[in-house]
Amino acid sequence: LNILVDTGSSNFAVAGVPDPDVTSYFNPELSSTYRSQGIEVTVKYSQGSWTGVLGTDVITMPKGLYGSYTINIATILESENFFLPGVKWHGILGLAYDALAKPSSSVETFFDSLVRQAKIPNIFSLQMCGAGLPVSGSGTNGGSLVLGGIEPSLYTGEIWYTPIKEEWYYQVEILKLEVGGQNLQLDCREYNADKAIVDSGTTLLRLPEKVFSAVVQAIARTSLIQEFSSEFWTGTQLACWDRTEKPWSLFPKLSIYLRDENSSRSFRISILPQLYIQPILVIGDNLQCYRFGISSSTNALVIGATVMEGFYVIFDRAQRRVGFAVSPCAEADGSPVSEIEGPFTTADVASNCVSSVSFQEPVLWIASYALMSLCGIILLALIVLLLIPPRCQHRYTDNDVVNDESSLVRHRWK
Repeated sequence: LNILVDTGSSNFAVAGVPDPDVTSYFNPELSSTYRSQGIEVTVKYSQGSWTGVLGTDVITMPKGLYGSYTINIATILESENFFLPGVKWHGILGLAYDALAKPSSSVETFFDSLVRQAKIPNIFSLQMCGAGLPVSGSGTNGGSLVLGGIEPSLYTGEIWYTPIKEEWYYQVEILKLEVGGQNLQLDCREYNADKAIVDSGTTLLRLPEKVFSAVVQAIARTSLIQEFSSEFWTGTQLACWDRTEKPWSLFPKLSIYLRDENSSRSFRISILPQLYIQPILVIGDNLQCYRFGISSSTNALVIGATVMEGFYVIFDRAQRRVGFAVSPCAEADGSPVSEIEGPFTTADVASNCVSSVSFQEPVLWIASYALMSLCGIILLALIVLLLIPPRCQHRYTDNDVVNDESSLVRHRWK
């Protein structure tokens, strides 16, 4: 089975019944080692969802990790907008932290199981070589997932690390964005609203709405195209050029500044337009059509495949950091389409660009239960006060009369 590698979720799941959009599926009845836990699980993503049943089974790795390992696996029985026409994968491998595991964080993740059973270091790394990018470097379109370490042949130059701010998603701190070398001049908290994450399961670079609007305006201002359809920026329309033309020269470079492990320093990862102006469709013999590889988001800045395809990304869970290095497969016509530069000073940004309030789901549940309990106590106290007769005499005035229009009742129910 081909499995989608997703650093933005934490469940390992595969198709468990036939589906019109998958070519293969896992039939647990034919596995002598499969054990059902009988627990139903539903996982929702930014696009699509599935429902299945949790179980355990034994897996072997095709290369490097020799031996058999027992892991949690969900067999997908129903899905919506998850398996799509033309996809070549049959399941998903969630590599984020157990805080995101469904139905609860007690479900040990695939990678945690490997670390525990195979005694490998708590680190994995990912080289994504984009299928839409003509590969002329030493990489392949498939890329590589390295469990338990770093492979030197998969990157060039130095690895730059940024701290993981929260261990749920791989949440990092973004300090600023530049388009064509020009700072967007936004408050750095805008880039981290309400989180900034590194997520291989998201196709595009997703930006909070205010940041997205600023980026589009900056690209439109600095590109060599004066008139451009607004539908192209929103992803509802493609832009087409003659196949002999290379439209990338018309667009600027995009840079993301991340805080270094030394908090007084930063480094920047940059992608050239070859990564965010993406060839999608050929029309006839002459036209090549492209999409905009950046979209708006309501709840996060997501460094997705659009950016990750330029880099070898190291998820160093042991030292709570994410590393970036230039990937040799990120080349077009013999030239790199990604860059890393640093260090830079952070004197021009706030000391903390991330909200101090954690938005992790368990915390939200605790807060909601606490608020409900508090409301219940207040309501009970009000009922008791209304039912217990007064113990002392008091001469009422017109202003003291409690009726249905009093502020107490009005504010309590409205």
